[in-house]
Amino acid sequence: MLSKFSKCVSFAASRDWLYRHSFTVAGLRSVVTDLGDGTTMHCWVPKLHNPCKPSLVLVHGFGANAMWQYGEHLHHFIRQFNLYVPDLLFFGGSFTSRPERTESFQALCLKKLMEAHGVNRLSLVGISYGGFVGYSLAAQFPEVVEKLALCCAGVCLEEIDMKNGLFRVSSLEEACSILLPQTPDRLRELMRLSFVRPARAVPSWFLEDFIRVMCTDHIEQKRELLEAILKGRQFSNLPKIKQKPTLIMWGEQDQIFPLELGARLKRHIGENAQMVVIKNAGHALNIEKSKEFARHLKSFLIDAGSRPSSPPTLKEQIQKTFWFDFSKS
Repeated sequence: MLSKFSKCVSFAASRDWLYRHSFTVAGLRSVVTDLGDGTTMHCWVPKLHNPCKPSLVLVHGFGANAMWQYGEHLHHFIRQFNLYVPDLLFFGGSFTSRPERTESFQALCLKKLMEAHGVNRLSLVGISYGGFVGYSLAAQFPEVVEKLALCCAGVCLEEIDMKNGLFRVSSLEEACSILLPQTPDRLRELMRLSFVRPARAVPSWFLEDFIRVMCTDHIEQKRELLEAILKGRQFSNLPKIKQKPTLIMWGEQDQIFPLELGARLKRHIGENAQMVVIKNAGHALNIEKSKEFARHLKSFLIDAGSRPSSPPTLKEQIQKTFWFDFSKS
């Protein structure tokens, strides 16, 4: 009975519609921009751009689309920033007929998209693959990016890391089959690798519905994106981001891009980077630890000190309010 009901009502499509509605209510509008030469990009942009506010771009990773990865976080940033949430090429409503598949090409298209919306300076948050694109944007166009937050983005990986057993998968083909799941079993495996505590006993019909609605577009092109990330990649070729305040955020138990890659990235960037490791979190920390994820981003992007910190203690709040020095009492 339930499976017959699921054929009539798509839970994935309904959730997608709810996210779309929430983005609209938040004051964003859906816009598709023709960048020329066979490339179009979709982006959620402010209904009214406020020139007195800075601009913030939220870039998604591999997954459904941008709405699913940032839908729970809009309210944290919508008041302080002109918020832009794009779909990268071959995700959501973005596409190109050009053959390029590198993150540097994605970054170039993202820059053109922002310029088309009148944005020449921005801060950027990139999750996983979105961090690859964000890093490339900052490296290619340092005058554009003010602050950069990289979340579980294994930009320091090398092709040899897979041969050396750093990852839970042993080949690019296996990685593609999990990151681009086409069966319930593969989607369950992706959930197991992405979360410390994945949902259990999820019925196959529910997973099949999600795959049908969210995971069947541009499969071959996405495989090529994954191949471009790994093939021939060498850490020694990764450019450094100079004079760029950078937040590196990682789930302590990330099984897709292990924490070692975060430490490697921190060493590579140096003193301009600060690193936050979230305990009991995996690769999907934006979902699994959404409150901590948002708190650290807000501290980095908004607070004057630009450094993640813990909430003030009661003693500190009283001292600040009444100008009372407890050390003298």
